[in-house]
Amino acid sequence: MKLGFYIIMAAQFFSALADNALLIAAIAMLRDMNAPASYAPLLKTFFTLSYVVLAAFVGAYADSMPKWRVMFISNGIKVAGCMLMFVNVHPLYAYAVVGLGAAAYSPAKYGILTEYLPHRLLVVANGWVEGLTVIAIILGTVLGGALIKPDIAQAILSFDLPYIDTGIDTVGEMNLLVVVGLYVVAAIFNLYIPETGVDHVPLKKNPWYLVHEFKHCLALLWRDKLGQVSLAVTTLFWGAGATLQFIVLDWARAALNMDLSKASMLQGIVAVGVATGAFAAARLISLRRSVKVIPLGIAMGLVVIAMVLMPLIPAVPLGDFRFDLFGRPIHLNVELRTTISLMLLTFVGALSGLFVVPMNALLQHRGHVLMGAGHSIAVQNFNENLSILVMTFVYSALMSFHIHIYWVITLFGVFVAGAMWLIKHRHEANQREYDDVIHLDDGCNH
Repeated sequence: MKLGFYIIMAAQFFSALADNALLIAAIAMLRDMNAPASYAPLLKTFFTLSYVVLAAFVGAYADSMPKWRVMFISNGIKVAGCMLMFVNVHPLYAYAVVGLGAAAYSPAKYGILTEYLPHRLLVVANGWVEGLTVIAIILGTVLGGALIKPDIAQAILSFDLPYIDTGIDTVGEMNLLVVVGLYVVAAIFNLYIPETGVDHVPLKKNPWYLVHEFKHCLALLWRDKLGQVSLAVTTLFWGAGATLQFIVLDWARAALNMDLSKASMLQGIVAVGVATGAFAAARLISLRRSVKVIPLGIAMGLVVIAMVLMPLIPAVPLGDFRFDLFGRPIHLNVELRTTISLMLLTFVGALSGLFVVPMNALLQHRGHVLMGAGHSIAVQNFNENLSILVMTFVYSALMSFHIHIYWVITLFGVFVAGAMWLIKHRHEANQREYDDVIHLDDGCNH
């Protein structure tokens, strides 16, 4: 890989790190406000709204100028959203502004890969992107969880610069300052991303033209035999993944009696599994064989249901471990139930990474061939984030009706497995249709 690829990775890492630390900080703010529990998944709903509403415009915008410039501007919009929280704008509305920046960032982030790299490296590149993004999710959720722990928060707040009054007096303000710093680091890396040499299409000023163009691209990708299958898989995955973030938090409280700070670490455990699966996919699965991983999606849905069985496992202590980490004493009480839960979440994440990375690479390749990088990523984002909107809204509704988390997990797992089976069935039907056409052509030639 060229040096520019690693600069792109660094920019993506710090931006994703900030996104995930901000999510935990926003959830903590809602809880400090005594907001209803159903508001937490609504954060994701407000965040993804821009992806859907602006889908017709952000793709064209990303293709109208160098991708590094789009990423730089987008990080600036995310910082503006953080500043709104800082001046006490409701977290839901401020997080929607952050989502606006993310919606503009995404077509540039993925589109630059198809411009900068040959298609034979796309699976490898996507493995790196998803793996590194997942590492950022791990560290971001761990960082967000650590920053709201009372002892760590008070230690940071007690630090003062000589002769300078920072005006940072609360845990929420301190969290936002850290997140803004991460976005600034990402923006600095954006400035060093190289030009790809691709011609840029001037942005059309007529919004109706852009809407019509987007509708054409949307229909084009859904009609493509490989495009529709890969788009369906990634659409389902991102909706399910966003919902699973909140399921893990509520499940950890019900099944493992964990608070938000500890439960956020479990999101990191799922992300460890996704990173492992993503890197394995990058090494083992070529673009040509990408559709072979679809059954792993069915398995993931079924394995998720096993989460409801965790309370049946006794909380038997396995050991009491004490050690020093950077001079600080650490004390761990390891239990059987917790250990098996961590293994289960890691396995769920690994299955996710194994099947989504090849599908994502296939979708990017088909989209780039059919309509161009920015437009194809915008179509992908529209579908994936519409799925996130619907699934997180449904989850929020189930929580507002006080449906027990175990029933929600069961419904979630059955839905994911069933939807993936339908996608698999559709792909097999497409293959049979293709084979019939080939046989018909052979008969005509004879």
